[in-house]
Amino acid sequence: MPSPIMSVSGAENRPMPPDLGLRILEYLDRRRAAMLALLERLVLCESPSHDPVTQAAVMRVLADSFASRAYRPLVLSGTQSGGMLLAMPSERPRGRPHQLILGHCDTVWPVGTLETMPARTEDGTFWGPGSYDMKAGLVQGLFAIEALREVTETPLAVTPVFFINSDEEVGSHDSTRVIVRLARGADRCFVLEPSLGPDGALKTARKGVGRFSITVRGKAAHAGLDPGKGASAILELSHIIQKLFALNDPDKGITVNVGTIDGGLSPNMVAPESKAAVDVRVPTREDASRVEAAIHALEAQTPGTELLIEGSVRRPPMERTPRNQRLWALALRGAEELGIQIDQAAAGGGSDGNTTSLFAPTLDGLGAVGAGAHAVNEHLVLDKMVERCALLARLLSYGPLDEVEPEDR
Repeated sequence: MPSPIMSVSGAENRPMPPDLGLRILEYLDRRRAAMLALLERLVLCESPSHDPVTQAAVMRVLADSFASRAYRPLVLSGTQSGGMLLAMPSERPRGRPHQLILGHCDTVWPVGTLETMPARTEDGTFWGPGSYDMKAGLVQGLFAIEALREVTETPLAVTPVFFINSDEEVGSHDSTRVIVRLARGADRCFVLEPSLGPDGALKTARKGVGRFSITVRGKAAHAGLDPGKGASAILELSHIIQKLFALNDPDKGITVNVGTIDGGLSPNMVAPESKAAVDVRVPTREDASRVEAAIHALEAQTPGTELLIEGSVRRPPMERTPRNQRLWALALRGAEELGIQIDQAAAGGGSDGNTTSLFAPTLDGLGAVGAGAHAVNEHLVLDKMVERCALLARLLSYGPLDEVEPEDR
């Protein structure tokens, strides 16, 4: 069986250098200033998901960065988003498997946030909106392929293909179809989302995420003169909310949260309509199916009212499947070679890794080490950027996952 660090054709059948990890670390250590400069450029390009026009600037910076590293960037237009960027090596041998590297350039922060949350470096920490989630991860991806190109002439046995979307923070509605297409044929997938916790655990499991909209339609009436002629949509919604909260199962990690409610027209009127927005988090696909079915099976109990229920668990759970754990084992191997400590953890939030995990071995959380995603204290540890970038580069250098010797997993 071929070595997992061998290339696969012709003159490329040379093994990777035995000290490849050390070479990568040394190279990236010399590139710290360049990594920081690119991170600053990306953060200064404010790119909120809900303002697609703003994505053009950050896409240009990314496209130029890939082109300067001998990658061919292709910006795809979106129908609901600011577009997507697909990048692959300018010279890609035919018939070689590919590995998918996923990231997103959109953030939750509106334009103008930099005025109150300026990008800055202080005591080895970088602060700024969108830095930790997840523009630092994009920087690490770019410098990982740069490092491999600079420290070894041996072509990679599995071709890195990058896909960066601009609608991840709002559900990836525009980009999921492309992600699925790329993941179906991938040997493996690495997601550049930030790591988890102060020690930077990699994410080997994620909860599935569902969003549901529940509308109750009733009948209006004067609350004082003819209340009996009405049917209160708010009263019915109160019953529905209780049923929804009954679906929570903390021991199993299942959460069903009614996050917002709305309804009624006036205090002296029986409410003709009410609405609720519901967030669902589930650890397994079985739980997703059961909870989704339970929500859609809800029925009105207040006479004269009816329900309209929309939504689904759109991001399926990323579970610790055997093939995902094989990829985690490969990460442990690479980390040991680099002399760094890593751990795995489960995340309550979703990412595009939830989708790729259905089709290809997936490892998430390979981005920055820090804290404050979606919070005013968003930051990352700069020293860890070099370590995590080196780990990604080493993972990209391995051969096809199925060819890794069992004793090496």
